[in-house]
Amino acid sequence: MLQDVYFTTAETADYLRIKERKLYELVAEGAIPCTKVTGKWLFPRSALDSWLNAGMVTPAGFTAAQPPPIVAGSHDLLLEWSVRESGCGLAILAEGSARGLERLTAGDAQIAAIHFHAADETVSPNAALVSAEPALSDAVVIGFARREQGLVVPAGNPKGVESIVEALDRDLRFAVRQPGAGAQLLLEAMLKRAGRDADVIAVAGPPAATGSELAHAVRAGRADCGIAPRSVADAHGLDFLPLVWERFDLVLKRRSYFEPGPQALFAFMRQPRFAARAEEFGGYDVSEAGQVLLNR
Repeated sequence: MLQDVYFTTAETADYLRIKERKLYELVAEGAIPCTKVTGKWLFPRSALDSWLNAGMVTPAGFTAAQPPPIVAGSHDLLLEWSVRESGCGLAILAEGSARGLERLTAGDAQIAAIHFHAADETVSPNAALVSAEPALSDAVVIGFARREQGLVVPAGNPKGVESIVEALDRDLRFAVRQPGAGAQLLLEAMLKRAGRDADVIAVAGPPAATGSELAHAVRAGRADCGIAPRSVADAHGLDFLPLVWERFDLVLKRRSYFEPGPQALFAFMRQPRFAARAEEFGGYDVSEAGQVLLNR
């Protein structure tokens, strides 16, 4: 998850170059972002920066620099195809959901593709995480698809495994993803719900950068199983044991929403051929594609 820096009262006054007395006045008026912990006021730096930028007076003709036209974050076959076919001019940088949000926050990407998981998923983990991040106070979450995630095993399921817990009990070798990747978070969440410790997994080799690389490891025999989307399993001729349907969403800053690249992608997501390709891939529900799920 993203990490923020919290200033004390003295540090905040120094950061803003004002007297502490004036800072307390702003707090009393509810005019500055802050939180109280054990009787002490704390001020998140990212929220302070957003607060300062909101009141910035800029000269005529000034426009803030746009982040590079990159979709960072999680890898997805339908998204990869859509970016290419839409002619949106965006590039894909697949490094996992958490890393995608980090790049978005740092201004190193225009869009983050995410699918987060938690032990308790009574609410959408994606929207909940973005809502809780002070550094994403101007974020928009756009629905891309719901997709099916499951346990990927070799064709024919030669070991006859039926669940993650069974695979764990039988010491099957798991292909895993990098920390912060949505599939890895799903594996950790499911093990936690089952009362199992993720540390006892028999890990097969280094983390796979994408679901496709994980599937290749299973197909090549370097791993016995791993978590990936149904579309990836089908593309590699592997068996698939369904686990959950998850939200796969796109996050961007509000000022990037109307840029030509994102708009071209969103328009393409509303075309019949997008839904047709999703059905061909398998394991997708695109009925809410393009919908604004959160506008902070």
